[in-house]
Amino acid sequence: MAKNVILSGGGTGGHIFPAIAIADALKEARPDTAISFVGASDRMEMQRVPAAGYPITGLWISGIQRKLTLKNLMFPFKLISSLWKSHRIIKKNKPAVVIGTGGFASGPLLYAASRAGIPIVIQEQNSFPGITNKILAKRAAVICVAFEGLERWFPKDRIVLTGNPIRSSLLNNQPAKTEACQSFGLDPERPVILVTGGSLGAASINKATKQWVETFGNSAQLIWQTGKVYADSYVPTYSGRDGIWINAFIDDMDKAYAAADLVVARAGASTLSELCALGKASVLIPSPWVAEDHQRKNADSLKINDAAAVVDENEIDTFPRVVNDLIGDADKRQRIAAKAKAMGKPNATQDILHEVLKLIDR
Repeated sequence: MAKNVILSGGGTGGHIFPAIAIADALKEARPDTAISFVGASDRMEMQRVPAAGYPITGLWISGIQRKLTLKNLMFPFKLISSLWKSHRIIKKNKPAVVIGTGGFASGPLLYAASRAGIPIVIQEQNSFPGITNKILAKRAAVICVAFEGLERWFPKDRIVLTGNPIRSSLLNNQPAKTEACQSFGLDPERPVILVTGGSLGAASINKATKQWVETFGNSAQLIWQTGKVYADSYVPTYSGRDGIWINAFIDDMDKAYAAADLVVARAGASTLSELCALGKASVLIPSPWVAEDHQRKNADSLKINDAAAVVDENEIDTFPRVVNDLIGDADKRQRIAAKAKAMGKPNATQDILHEVLKLIDR
């Protein structure tokens, strides 16, 4: 008999893409499973999930603002509305398992499922858990985590160290460095730096990259994703310059990673999981504006293991020299890459799937 499974998580790509990766693995393993999603009605999951081929239902829900604002006055009404709708979704679909990948959108659904006696699985991407997952932890059958030490917040007997789901395209059929460099118009015999501040971009990373180009630009080549917000400020100036590929987006991240000798990025959990699984040396610049300072804590988990260099936002002026020192020291890059690889968990998606299937088949 076919089973129903509901996944929920959203607000950011860091919550959405792991959920989609789990759904894809479940669909491949059990093609007859009916898979659906629940998210926040005004967030990016409402576009990303259907694009991945899954139906999604939206809830009228948002997080609590961390500063005094009139929006917080609406939170109780949104929460009640979302809990009631989640109860109806659970009653209608009767899922075998509900999976939450974090973010405020997952809270009402997982709570409603647990109240109905349905096993819930929490997948926590960060080294410091979000408030939704901390609240729901005692109700979870299994908590899949990506970092050690989370027993400070979660019941120890329910924690399984799996790692974060990673896009299969990054792990399977990785192109050779020569082919990858050629696709960006770069010389495979020269070092390559990959810079990405995410799909929107990061002002500080773009500014620091410009400083590196103007100061040390002859020491390496550059694949530079500016993000759509900053593309007009940088792409016209640097497009076509020798040794630089620049655009708002990178469509082929598998090739970008394969070409890169050094990666510069924020410290989102999914990004760090990719860097470790692929064994990439990196310079991490944690965003100081992420809730509960998640990225700083994520970056520290690599830094203490010598698996990445970290530059704080308030020390961004040191960025060009830190990057150039690593470009000039291949042995150090290789040591960092090896330490990162040792922390990688490329089988995370399958390990999470294993826990889900145990609950479905019980």
